[in-house]
Amino acid sequence: MGIVEKMRLDGKKGFVTGAARGIGKCTAFAFAEAGADIAVVDMDLEEAEKTAAEIAEATGSKVIAVKCDVTDEDQVQAMVDEVVSKLGGLDFCHANAGICINAPADEMTYTQWKKNIDVNLNSVFLTDTIAGKYMLSHGGGSIINTASMSAHIVNVPQPQCAYNASKAGVIQLTKSLAVEWAKRGVRVNSISPGYIGTDLTLSSPTLQPLIEQWNAMAPTGRLGKPEELQAICVYLAGDQASFTTGADFSIDGAFTCF
Repeated sequence: MGIVEKMRLDGKKGFVTGAARGIGKCTAFAFAEAGADIAVVDMDLEEAEKTAAEIAEATGSKVIAVKCDVTDEDQVQAMVDEVVSKLGGLDFCHANAGICINAPADEMTYTQWKKNIDVNLNSVFLTDTIAGKYMLSHGGGSIINTASMSAHIVNVPQPQCAYNASKAGVIQLTKSLAVEWAKRGVRVNSISPGYIGTDLTLSSPTLQPLIEQWNAMAPTGRLGKPEELQAICVYLAGDQASFTTGADFSIDGAFTCF
């Protein structure tokens, strides 16, 4: 069997949070293309159902849509239970849901700070630990968290201290869980995307001046594409990454190299 065949995810079951659109939709597509059955998890059930139908038609994999507020412990537990019930198990997950509230630190309200932390960090803890408990009791699995290059640098010109802090927390949480679960068969890794040109980003008129500044600063001179995150996620979800845990993968076009 060649390396391409070994990288496939046939027979595996997984879910992606924040998967109705953007990066989550793109990785859910990749998992399904590699042969996995997938749950598209999002608060926007209508959009999640459209995405699930699109992926299923394109790949032939079993794809379901599940509504979930990933900041709510009971809903995350119910989501994992539904995924396991409808897909027949859980081998991997991609905790991808997140938000960014830009505000200067001296003007940011505590409510804004807490929302950033709740959605970007606390939800990852809930997703990882609830999914992880299932994996630990069923022979192992793989967890992928979406961190950010903002965990490694302070972005400019936009003020986003809460986002940066939350994503740095995701990386440290990833490493901590990886060490705790290393001998119990559950791998935990994170990806740190740079500026990615999702449909929402590219269509926002308020972001256009920022995009120009980001591209001027970037060694590659451009935004990344969501599709450029797919290969690393498929690798991390599969058995070929059996010795890869506790790692953070920067996919940022060398933006954090200086």
